[in-house]
Amino acid sequence: MSKQTIKVLVVEPMKPCEERKVPHDYKSLQGIVGGKIEMASPFTESAAIICNAEGKNLNLPSNRLLCDRHGDPYDGLCGTFLIIGIGGENFISLTDEQLRSYKAMFDHHRLYAIPLEAPNSQEKNPEQKKKRGKSHER
Repeated sequence: MSKQTIKVLVVEPMKPCEERKVPHDYKSLQGIVGGKIEMASPFTESAAIICNAEGKNLNLPSNRLLCDRHGDPYDGLCGTFLIIGIGGENFISLTDEQLRSYKAMFDHHRLYAIPLEAPNSQEKNPEQKKKRGKSHER
């Protein structure tokens, strides 16, 4: 007996969005996001985001920004998430039009981690560090 599958859009950090057929069960959704799931409904149509409920606390890699209708970011998603259809109280497949629309929306809004300082920039001149001393010393 095969499990029922549904079409979703999987969004991994630093990668283009990918359409997948996934088993229609809670454990499979947990497996995709890597832990406890949380649902967000930022869309006006019948679709939702399923993400790792502890993604930010676990320091999962930054993924995509959520933006309001004016294009202003209001939150960031960390770790892999998926976009799934909603039918009443159940998860359902995304339509082909939804898949195209969300792929276009999220494919080009990737977040990249950029360090504030270049690696080893603090240790370029160890003598300079010794001369300055600590900020509380005179």
